[in-house]
Amino acid sequence: MKAFLAHIALFILLACSSPAIYAQGSKPAGQAPDSAVANAALDTAGASYDASADLQSDEDAPMPEGSQGLHKELKTKFIEGNAGFMSLVALALVIGLAFCIERIVFLSLSEINAKKFMSDIDSKIQSGEIENAKQICRSTRGPVASICYQGLERINGSLADIERSIVSYGTVQAANLEKGCSWITLFIAMAPSLGFLGTVVGMVMAFDQIQQAGDISPTIVAAGMKVALITTIFGIIVALILQLFYNYILSKIDHLTSQMEESAISLLDSLAKYKIK
Repeated sequence: MKAFLAHIALFILLACSSPAIYAQGSKPAGQAPDSAVANAALDTAGASYDASADLQSDEDAPMPEGSQGLHKELKTKFIEGNAGFMSLVALALVIGLAFCIERIVFLSLSEINAKKFMSDIDSKIQSGEIENAKQICRSTRGPVASICYQGLERINGSLADIERSIVSYGTVQAANLEKGCSWITLFIAMAPSLGFLGTVVGMVMAFDQIQQAGDISPTIVAAGMKVALITTIFGIIVALILQLFYNYILSKIDHLTSQMEESAISLLDSLAKYKIK
């Protein structure tokens, strides 16, 4: 495409220059003035080729260090921040995220449409189809269905006994929802602590270098301070990431707990109406 444009430019220059030459009383085509114009046009075309070659060489030139990818920047900072402490911070992030993902998947699978579920259970109870209601509970996942099944299992007892059974089993289900959350809080606390530990070690390294050199200079202090600051930054970032996931998990647990409480109240009301009939 560039060569084609160069040829067009050459043709336009030749076409435009010939009338001007004739107007000045120059020689006809084939003489020295035309050859001079042709040479000038060829020089212009050559310049365009050189410019395109320079542009291509600029495009192929390697990117400067400041514009390298994010993963390369992270890798560089990881190495500069003392691989030992940075590996511990990265390990805390990986294990903490594993617990977070496991809890999120478990809680997401435990969520159901509680209002529709309780409406179906209430209709079965009021029509006397207790076994069908139990079957619905068995075929539905989540803690809401589990506490409803426990209440239906004791339908022949008093309402007080049914309520105690639902409350006791609800406590067990709530504990299952919070299972593993203590490990997440542990890694949230560990990540910045490991970063601060790297900070202290970096400061000790800086003072050791000052002692060996016998002089305080920015070059000597910079290496230890850099390790200290990088490990602290990464530790705080890891803690923030895990804290966001942990708060999201807590919100899902609160939602499921409120669903369990509302469903337990609805079940007791349905059983009370059934016993009156």
